[in-house]
Amino acid sequence: MDIPGFDADDPRMEQLREMLSKMGITIGPDGTPDMNSMSRVVEAMMRQHQTQMAGFGATDPSGVNWGFVSSIARRALKPGPETGWPTSGELNDAVGLADLWLDDEISFGRISSNWVGWNRQDWVGHTLAAWKELVQPLMTSLGNEWQSLTANTADTTLTIWRPMLRAASGALLGGALGQALGQLASGALSAGDIGLPLTSQPLVALVLPNIAEFAAGLEQPKSDVYLFLAIRESARQRLFGATPWLGPQLLAMVNHYASEIRIDAESLRDAVSGQLDGLRAEDASDQERMEAFRTVFVPTRTPTQNEVLERLETLLALIEGWVDEVTSRVTTSRMPAAEALTEVLRRRRAAGGPAESAMKTLFGAELSPRRTRDAANLWAATRAKRGHAERDAAWLHPDMLPTATDLDDPLDYAAQGSVISGDSFDKELADFLDSAGPDGLTGPDAQG
Repeated sequence: MDIPGFDADDPRMEQLREMLSKMGITIGPDGTPDMNSMSRVVEAMMRQHQTQMAGFGATDPSGVNWGFVSSIARRALKPGPETGWPTSGELNDAVGLADLWLDDEISFGRISSNWVGWNRQDWVGHTLAAWKELVQPLMTSLGNEWQSLTANTADTTLTIWRPMLRAASGALLGGALGQALGQLASGALSAGDIGLPLTSQPLVALVLPNIAEFAAGLEQPKSDVYLFLAIRESARQRLFGATPWLGPQLLAMVNHYASEIRIDAESLRDAVSGQLDGLRAEDASDQERMEAFRTVFVPTRTPTQNEVLERLETLLALIEGWVDEVTSRVTTSRMPAAEALTEVLRRRRAAGGPAESAMKTLFGAELSPRRTRDAANLWAATRAKRGHAERDAAWLHPDMLPTATDLDDPLDYAAQGSVISGDSFDKELADFLDSAGPDGLTGPDAQG
């Protein structure tokens, strides 16, 4: 029986024969499927798939239907609290006070946009365009795997199935991505909570039901919780706004890592077979979708991936560590509740926060919360030794940032001296801040 991916003595052959028979494909006396009946079945499946997907809009050239992704993400949203959301007045006060306190402690000016409040569906809608960019390399890897599986063959059976296999792999990725985004939207406290700039312009966007859920489980006054989170997100967005290179740099690293992803061919065939089984793109459970997708990655990373992942992990740690250090500096003498709230966030990160969850689910990458603690210590030591202006001057250019080696010895980094020598420091910093402007980031539109 001439079926791609299966040897004649494969123990699954009998199951495959039964499946093909149920699909209406005639099996000849020699065990070979009839090409005419197979063509009719595949064409019918493609029409069914296209009909399913047409309701979600166009499918892009990579094979992913983003309307389908959005639909799955919204279906995957967890039920949130219907009451207890922070009011506009409470958050307006929190963001306003956060900006006042940050003015004294960081070199980066305020962003030009006003803060906004999102619900969970807003988070999905406003960040979806960024995810399109992030997963393109992953789709390329999946496409390359199918290409390698079907290369150097003139197998008629394989030729017939190829369009359906590609459509099924696109549905597999789209479903898994939608499920992952739904999970992220159900837990992210803000637009930048994942550590990546997911909006085209720096924007303090706070996810109101998630903040309400987060605050409800704490013993601290809600006003302190709102202020603490506003400080963190305002600081993060000021950093994004003042460093126009940061978003593209992060995206380039994610792309580089994803381009090296290798696919387990057998697991991919099994996962796609599940998608082909009745074209269950909409019917598959969330758990089925995620488990099927997680199996397709080869567990062993390439040397290039290890190197890229270390750089990505270091940069994400430097961002969140800087936010930790700035928040600590701003709140230590002003907010008695800050220490307890910081510990809550550390436990949340150690248990698998939004950044860790996203990278592991979508790319099979593991991030270490320990590196964020190392980065926070490095920035604190630098500020204590040289002041906050020189601490922030390290963000002038990616080549000036601390390295993974520096994270291993924060005190040595802090003692090295100014990142900009002599009298040029003040001028270089001023020129940099003036040229960056409040809206320097590039990327997908924050308004979806």
